[in-house]
Amino acid sequence: MTTLLCGGRIHSPSHPDATAMAVRDGVVAWLGSDAVGRAQFPDADLVDLAGGFVTPAFVDAHVHLTETGLGLIGLDLRAATSRPHCLQLIAEAVRTVGGHPDSLIWGHGWDETRWPDPVAPSTAELDAVVGNRPVYLARIDVHSALASTDLRRRVDGLAALPGDGDQRPLVEDAHHRVRAAARALLTADQRRAARLAALDAAAAHGIVAVHECAGPEIGGLGDWQELRDVDHGVQVVGYWGEPVRTAAEAVALREETGAAGLAGDLFVDGSLGSHTAWLAQPYADAPADFGSRRLDPDTVLAHLMACTEAGVTAGFHVIGDAAVTAVVTALAQVVDRFGAPAVARCGHRLEHLEMVGAAEAAQLGAWGVIASVQPNFDALWGGPDGMYARRLGVERAGNLNPFALLASQGVPLAFGSDTPVTALNPWATVRAAATHRTPGSAISPRAAFAAATRGGWRAGGVHDGLTGTLVPGAPASYAVWDTGELIVSAPRDAVQRWSTDPRSRVPALPRLSVEDPLPQCRHTVHQGRVIHG
Repeated sequence: MTTLLCGGRIHSPSHPDATAMAVRDGVVAWLGSDAVGRAQFPDADLVDLAGGFVTPAFVDAHVHLTETGLGLIGLDLRAATSRPHCLQLIAEAVRTVGGHPDSLIWGHGWDETRWPDPVAPSTAELDAVVGNRPVYLARIDVHSALASTDLRRRVDGLAALPGDGDQRPLVEDAHHRVRAAARALLTADQRRAARLAALDAAAAHGIVAVHECAGPEIGGLGDWQELRDVDHGVQVVGYWGEPVRTAAEAVALREETGAAGLAGDLFVDGSLGSHTAWLAQPYADAPADFGSRRLDPDTVLAHLMACTEAGVTAGFHVIGDAAVTAVVTALAQVVDRFGAPAVARCGHRLEHLEMVGAAEAAQLGAWGVIASVQPNFDALWGGPDGMYARRLGVERAGNLNPFALLASQGVPLAFGSDTPVTALNPWATVRAAATHRTPGSAISPRAAFAAATRGGWRAGGVHDGLTGTLVPGAPASYAVWDTGELIVSAPRDAVQRWSTDPRSRVPALPRLSVEDPLPQCRHTVHQGRVIHG
């Protein structure tokens, strides 16, 4: 069976002027003009694109699906503009939920750094509006959380939980334990509904594959196994964040979990927003605080050695500069032992990689280590007046998320959202990378689009040279969009530069300035199967 899509614009490097595309058995069979297509495939099922714009579908290279879904169907606190407003939203949720007092309220998204008085609610303030009810409210970065006294009491060793006595949000191990207690109150149906909501949302944004970053400190093995059993059109590639010390352990753990690698959120440190990213110099707004080291250098080295020997993808969550240096130092020893080609073949990856210097970027590029990064972090927290500047000072903050530096040093880029931390919309991700708030750190829309499509497939181990593009022989994984004006020549604004000359035959992209509306997804297709619209 052949399907012929006509009357649109096809984003294809091999056929930049294509207005039609034929799909046969889940594979792109042909691209060209409407008239030729209709004549060449007279018996094909015709799909009228009505001027729609067809692109390769997106890949989100860093997600947490269950938590994303719980945020979608639970309490969204991203709109809170102050501590009183946050507490008001929580109180409204309690009234809305009603029901049995043991019913859990799960929320996400509060960010005190955006409030006039940047102080999170205390446990006492939370209890005053929720009463004796279990409530778990993750900060926007999901590295700390508010938890009601009722929920804290359900955790063994409550008295030992740091943060209880001083009423502050819980971090690190205390946070992970409280989150596990909250998850235990969810029914299997609630967890399944959350995952389906997250996958449906991904498909509705033109995403056909996601990289789930699972691990014992996130959702646990049970959550990952339940996710693997979900039947959905969005492809899930899983990474398991647990350290090993021998090659045999690496192979056994990969087989036990069914993960693509022992990477993802294997935490070397935490986050800047929660003051838990591991820094070489102290925080500007907490001069005695260097953040938290979650893995010691010996553990980092042993994990990399074991995985490289076994040919298994390894990786870590690294944000602070001290964390990045620890991993790069260990990688240098692995390269000395096994050689750079062996390291590159494993596809080792670093999640977030926000505070990386020029020398370290050059090393990572030479070794083929993948940077799985989130451009929307800069859109949310960058700039001279953002959270980064408050945490680190303007000068240090200006060096964060240096996408241009990484690209210039040959570091492979894969873009993700870290949802529920930032929104799933991949066009927002592309725009954020092309409109970086630090001059000189942006990359072109073309490079950003590639990192959000082909880059994700390559980071997931697909190296066929076809997947993530629309060319004959490629998997028919694409999305159809309603868009505004396309960029076909270079405007004055360098951010919009795409093709300096139509003769360059570079396919056009939608305009992506902050003033322009983002494309809207009509439908999404993965390997010939419609999964949205």
